[in-house]
Amino acid sequence: MIDAPLAALFDMDGTLVDNMAYHIASWEAFCQRYHLPFSLETYYRQFNGRTSRDVLQMLFGRELTDAEAHNFTEEKEELYRQLYRPHLRPVAGCVDFLENLKANGVKLAVATSAPLSNLQFTLDGAGLAPFFEVVVYGAMVRRGKPDPEIYLTTAFNLGVEPARCVVFEDALLGIESARRAGMTVVALTTSHSAAELKASTALQVPDFAGMTFETLQPFFEKKSAFSSID
Repeated sequence: MIDAPLAALFDMDGTLVDNMAYHIASWEAFCQRYHLPFSLETYYRQFNGRTSRDVLQMLFGRELTDAEAHNFTEEKEELYRQLYRPHLRPVAGCVDFLENLKANGVKLAVATSAPLSNLQFTLDGAGLAPFFEVVVYGAMVRRGKPDPEIYLTTAFNLGVEPARCVVFEDALLGIESARRAGMTVVALTTSHSAAELKASTALQVPDFAGMTFETLQPFFEKKSAFSSID
């Protein structure tokens, strides 16, 4: 067991579950419905990691009312849930890793840009909800990723200093958010390659298979060199 408070903070989409292909398909379908431009490059560079409201306002090119933002978000997310529901499962090794971290006294939290409806759908549906002491989602913060607010808020709610947190992310904007919060980032290569992520993250992994508390100890202690696991 460990004495000092340490925390592992997890993004949800593309991190706890490998669902980005279904989000992309639902955004593409939504954009076709409203005759809005959509491209994979724009999605990965500008949208992935942001709140739905931020993405929608970028797509429509204007400020949305609260009602518009809510209705458009739920319309798009219902498309996503229909597509992903038959495939919903944790990333490989996720459950064993979370159990190992808890057994070693690490505090666990989720910090996601997703709306509440997707949070419940994913964490409950994948059986992951009981692992997390704190969950912070998009509507709980004023500024979405890449602003550091969501990760700072999550650390504060856990009672852990940002420097004692390791963040798991897949999105460039989420990685920027965590780094701006003063946290070490481990990246899952579900959205970007290890080469793309190497300069901005401490470790790049395809999933959680074989990961343990011992894997993270160097990052908690701030002694690690940047590296990757194939």
